[in-house]
Amino acid sequence: MATLTKRADFIAASRARRSGTPAFMLQARQRRAGEADPDMIRVGFTCSKKVGNAVARNRAKRRLREIARLVLPGEGRPGWDYVLVGRKDATAGRQWDLLLGDLSAALANIHGTARAQQSAEPAP
Repeated sequence: MATLTKRADFIAASRARRSGTPAFMLQARQRRAGEADPDMIRVGFTCSKKVGNAVARNRAKRRLREIARLVLPGEGRPGWDYVLVGRKDATAGRQWDLLLGDLSAALANIHGTARAQQSAEPAP
């Protein structure tokens, strides 16, 4: 897993698929051939000044980095760029297990696996 550092990569992801959760916004895009290593997952993190002062923004980004480190290797797809955008008061204050679940749900929504899982469940 690699970290996005170039502004152009963040802008490209912002124009692609999105999935909102209570704690953050997930933006994702599939890279074109030859753009970067097709077997690598790339991820970026951002928090605007709306999130709070530098301390609040850094805390939110630390939490986003950690959930990405735990969830993306198993549920992310190689050849994709993901950007996690922190939200005011929600990213830093959300319970840890809910934060992990938010990323899993957002990834399922982005990749279209949420509908497949719902339809595979038997009706009561």
